[in-house]
Amino acid sequence: MADIDAGAHRRALLERLAEENAACLVFSGSPAFRNADSEYRFRPTSDFLYLTGFTEPDTALLLVPNGEEAKSILFLRERDPKAEVWTGRRLGVERAVEALGVDDARPVDALFEDLPKLLAGHEALVYESDGGGARDRDVLDALARARSARRRGEASPSAWIEPEATLHELRLRKDEAELEAMRRAAALTTDAHRAAMRAAKPGMLEMELEARIEFECRSKGSTGPAYTTIVAGGANACILHYVENDARLEDGDLVLIDAGYEWNYHASDVTRTFPVNGRFSPEQRTLYDLVLAAQHAAIARCHVGSSFDDVHDAALDVLVDGLIEHGLLGGTREEAIESESYRRFYMHRTSHWIGLDVHDCGAYYRDGESRPLEPGMVLTVEPGLYVAEDDDTVEERWRGIGIRIEDDVHVTGGDPEVLTAAVPTDPDEIEALMA
Repeated sequence: MADIDAGAHRRALLERLAEENAACLVFSGSPAFRNADSEYRFRPTSDFLYLTGFTEPDTALLLVPNGEEAKSILFLRERDPKAEVWTGRRLGVERAVEALGVDDARPVDALFEDLPKLLAGHEALVYESDGGGARDRDVLDALARARSARRRGEASPSAWIEPEATLHELRLRKDEAELEAMRRAAALTTDAHRAAMRAAKPGMLEMELEARIEFECRSKGSTGPAYTTIVAGGANACILHYVENDARLEDGDLVLIDAGYEWNYHASDVTRTFPVNGRFSPEQRTLYDLVLAAQHAAIARCHVGSSFDDVHDAALDVLVDGLIEHGLLGGTREEAIESESYRRFYMHRTSHWIGLDVHDCGAYYRDGESRPLEPGMVLTVEPGLYVAEDDDTVEERWRGIGIRIEDDVHVTGGDPEVLTAAVPTDPDEIEALMA
């Protein structure tokens, strides 16, 4: 079970649900097959983890603020000694209330039989669709049966609503327990990146560095990778989601590593770019210094009073000015930004929310405006430059260079807290570490 303050999360959500006269139904998810009869390692949905800290599959949580007694009801698998021999231990219905702090626990097979009665007195159901699958059909059927309560003069849900405005807004602002888990995730990921820098040398395979990172993180208690690791040598770094990791690292090339691991299911997301042989070439150093300056400018905007877009705009201004200065772009900054000519070299945004998911939930815009940053929000800051190896519009010396620098930043009431600052970004420090 995940060590988070799930009880506090449930109480906060119940308060919001009461204001909307809504119930909330969240599922843990089910195991998925990788191929044949081999399953992926199971990870519960992040909404379910946030509200329960429970990690078993085929489980559901119902929150009913207007329920007669129980406000939180967990539907889970019953104990089955024969099945547990094959698929692992189960908590069981009898122990769930004491172990998880919910108000009631019932067999998961009873969920859709009990749901219509439990929804009585609520006008809406907060529920995230499974894309029109069997679960959606079961929920719709339960809603239809719940409407019979109207004949008795009781409220009943007329439809479901997606969780963005309620549950996901709560998840966007991290409490201290969540922040501590993210600091732990950042710390073990930091150690792994430093180990990769020390280990890198010409002739290695990209996957050797990937293996070093996984070993460092898993041996320190990580619950697993937050996403598929990218180890991209040379021009492979110009492919944003390169995951083959099977090429040889060549002398004179850079290698870009985008790798983040979880602690207690909370993500980290870190990218570093460094020379395979331990020394930047002049061209590599020029573009690297430019990306680093853009990151510093963006991190400086990660404070209360800035908006989410302000962070991107700060990085973009620095990158465009540098591209013009070094002859990769023509015109003025304003012309390059208006025409988006810079997007040949910088085609992604600078930030995303991070938390239980590496691309965490939470709206980026409200009422058509970029939302202001608030204490407790955590976002990545990850500017980059990517010059394709076949781009004949630039001098040959720039071609095939891909650079990204990424850190996780906690917005506080004062200066931003860079959770992953212990992985060096200064090029002189990187060269010293590799030496």
